[in-house]
Amino acid sequence: MAMGLFRVCLVVVTAIINHPLLFPRENATVPENEEEIIRKMQEHQEKLQLEQLRLEEEVARLAAEKEALELVAEEGQKQPEGQAGWDLWSTLCMILFLIIEVWRQDHQDGTLPECTGSDEDELPGLGGTPLQGLTLPNKATLSHFYERCIRGATADAARTREFVEGFVDDLLEALRSICNPDTDMEMEDFIGVDSMYENWQVDRPLLCHLFVPFTPPEPYRFYPELWCASRSVPLDHQGYGQIKVGLADGDPLGCICGKSKLGEDMLCLLHGKNSGVHPSSEMEDLLCAKESPYLDTTRVMKWFQIALTRAWHRIAHKYEFDLAFGQLNTPGSLKIKFRSGKFIPFNLTPVIQYDDSDLYFVSHLPKEPWGDEGGGAGTPASGTEWLLSFAVYERHFLRMTTKALPEGACHLSCLQIASFLLSKQSRLTGPSGLSHYHLKTALLHLLLSQRATDWKAAHLNARLHELFCFLEKSLLEKKLHHFFVGNRKVPEAMGLPEAVRRAEPLNLFRPFVLQRTLYRTTVDSFYEMLKNAPALISEYSLHVPTDHASLPPKAVIL
Repeated sequence: MAMGLFRVCLVVVTAIINHPLLFPRENATVPENEEEIIRKMQEHQEKLQLEQLRLEEEVARLAAEKEALELVAEEGQKQPEGQAGWDLWSTLCMILFLIIEVWRQDHQDGTLPECTGSDEDELPGLGGTPLQGLTLPNKATLSHFYERCIRGATADAARTREFVEGFVDDLLEALRSICNPDTDMEMEDFIGVDSMYENWQVDRPLLCHLFVPFTPPEPYRFYPELWCASRSVPLDHQGYGQIKVGLADGDPLGCICGKSKLGEDMLCLLHGKNSGVHPSSEMEDLLCAKESPYLDTTRVMKWFQIALTRAWHRIAHKYEFDLAFGQLNTPGSLKIKFRSGKFIPFNLTPVIQYDDSDLYFVSHLPKEPWGDEGGGAGTPASGTEWLLSFAVYERHFLRMTTKALPEGACHLSCLQIASFLLSKQSRLTGPSGLSHYHLKTALLHLLLSQRATDWKAAHLNARLHELFCFLEKSLLEKKLHHFFVGNRKVPEAMGLPEAVRRAEPLNLFRPFVLQRTLYRTTVDSFYEMLKNAPALISEYSLHVPTDHASLPPKAVIL
C-alpha cells in the first residue's frame, strides 16, 4: 500500500513539474501578439491532455501490477526478497521516467525564441570582447579629422544662433502685440537648449532648439503634476507629467472670456473661438482635453501654430525671406527660406515650467535627424501627458563641468566625433534605437565618474574608446539610466527638484527589453558603426562635404 502511494506521488510530482505556470522555461519569451499567445496555449493544452491520458494509463497499469503482486503475496508469501527487489525496480523505473519527462519538457519547444534578458551569446562580436577588435585612429589622425571636419563645419554656429535669436525675438514680440492680456496666455522669453547651445552640434544644417515658456492669464494658473503622481504610473510612462488648469485660489476651472468683450479677430487661448462659453458649460473647445481639467498637448500646439502664423503675417513685410513650417511630424518645426533656395531650420516649442526649477514640461520632442527621438522618451499614451525635459539642466551641468576641466578638454570633442559617426551610420543603414541623446547621456555619466585630469586634450583617443565601451555595456545590459532622474551623485548645486532626486532611476533602454527586433537592429548598427569608424574618419579627414543649408553671408533684416 505504501509503495502504491509512493508511485502516485511520483506521478503528481511529474505533472507539477510539467505545469508551465509553476515552472516556466527560463529562456522563454512572450510572443509578440495575442494570436501567437493563443496558438501556443492551445498547442500546450493539447500536449498536457495527451500527457494526462498517458499518465492515467500508467497509473492504471501500476494499480493492476500492484493488485497482481498483492494476489501473489496472499497465495503463498513466496520469495519476499524478490518482491522487495521488484518494488525497488519499479521505483527506479518511475524515477527514470520522471527524469525523461523533465528533459523532454526542456527540449521539445526548442523552436521558441529565446529570452532577450541576456543576449551576450547572440551579439555579433569583433573578436572576444567586441571592442577589443576596435582600432580607433591615433591621436594625430583624430585631431586632424576634428579640425578639418567638425570644427570647420561648426564655425558659423555662433552667427546662426545670433540670426535665429534676433528673428525669434521679433516674432514673439509680434505675437504678444496681438494677444489680449485679459484672456490670452503670456509668452515669456525663449530659452536655447540642446547641442547648438552646448557647443557640440555636428549635424548639418545647423539647428537651433528654442523653448518658449508660457503662463495662463490671471486669475488662472497651471498646476503641474510630476510623473502623473495622482495615479499609479507604469514603468514605460515614467518621465511624463500632467498640467492641470485651475484658478489661482483653487476654485474649479472656469473661463473669463464670457466676462470680457473680445475683438472680432481675438482668440481666447482657453477656447478655440470666442463662443461665449460659460464656466459651467462643457469644455469641448478648451485647450484641455475633453471634459478634463488637464491641458492637451495637441490642442496647445495647434493654438501655438495659429498664433505664430498670425504673428508672422504682422511682420513679414520687414524681411526678405519666407517663414514656413518644417517637418509635419514635429509641430514646432519652422524654416526660414531665402530666395536663393537656402534655408535655416529651427524648432520653437511651447513649454511649461515646473515650479521654480529649470525642469520643463514639453508638448512634443523635436525629432533628431534620421528619425531618432531627441529626448530619450517614448510616445505619450494620451494627449494630456507632457514630456519632462531636462535640457536646461543638461546645459548648466556641461557649463559647470567645463569650468572644472583642464583648458581644451576633450569631452565635447569626444561627443562630437561619436555623434558624427552615428549620423553617418544612420544614413548608411537607416535609423536605429540609438540616438544622439543616448550619446550625451553616456558622456554625462562618464564626466561624473572620471577625474578632471582624465579629460585633457591628449586623452581624446582613450576617452572616445571609453565612451564606446560604456555604450556597449549599456546595450548588452539593456540599461542606460537617465542622468538626472534618481541620480544621487548629481551635485546639489544643480538645484534639481527633490522629487526628481528621490525618484526611481529611469532606464532609457527599456524599449530594448520589450522590442526584440529594435534591439537587434540597434546592436547590429552599433557594431557596424564601430567597424566603419576608422575608414570613415580617414575618408572625411581628406574630404569635407560642402553644406547647402548654411546661413547666407548677406542675409539682411530690413
